[in-house]
Amino acid sequence: MEPHTPPAPDKKFLKQIFLHHLTRIYNGKRFLRERTPHLIELASFEALKLAVKEFGGDVKKQLERMEDIYKLIGETPSPDICNPISSIVRDEFCLDDDQEVPLLNDLDLMLYLQILEHINITSYRMLIMIAKLLKYDEVKQLLTENFDEAADNDQLFTLIAKEYVTPE
Repeated sequence: MEPHTPPAPDKKFLKQIFLHHLTRIYNGKRFLRERTPHLIELASFEALKLAVKEFGGDVKKQLERMEDIYKLIGETPSPDICNPISSIVRDEFCLDDDQEVPLLNDLDLMLYLQILEHINITSYRMLIMIAKLLKYDEVKQLLTENFDEAADNDQLFTLIAKEYVTPE
């Protein structure tokens, strides 16, 4: 059996795909914005608290950019029907409040925040590709800024994790 490549979607379908993924990431970011103060409280070391605060600030900026994107393309976000981010965050990443070793909770917190950033990086990458096909130049720029922030946050949490586990 020969592999079959589906035909390229038309512009109307591309926009539908774009809106679907934009809405998922937008609603996920809204959920994270609401949970960020609690995530800061979960961190036990100051460097991680500061990083999570920075992450929260970036989430807010990314939401603002996505709201600009909705305006630029003449759409509004749809309700939060399926939000994979909320499923990951819902129970504060299953962190154990009674953990005797705060480092374990902090490493788990960083792991899950990085998982979320990897979802965002992948989503932004796809949205950028579709925006390019739809000739949404301003939108592509806003998405690129969001992509860059997500990648920077991923690197920040990697550096902090390295500080935690690498002997001096």
